[in-house]
Amino acid sequence: MPVYDYECASCGAFEAVRRIAERDEPAACPLCGATATRVTIGAPSVGGASAPPSGADDAGSYGMRHRGGCLCCR
Repeated sequence: MPVYDYECASCGAFEAVRRIAERDEPAACPLCGATATRVTIGAPSVGGASAPPSGADDAGSYGMRHRGGCLCCR
């Protein structure tokens, strides 16, 4: 099972092993038992912010955009 990061307002950060279906549900802090929310960190961007090339306006089901040089667009 995956390990997720949570943040308790009183005790700080901790990790919890949970099923994927439970990942966004609050977890009990192992020290005080208080409800803690999951900490999510966005993926770093690679290359900097730029406008997508023309024709790349259609996002796939995962929100990914194709670039003119990718193999699947040839």
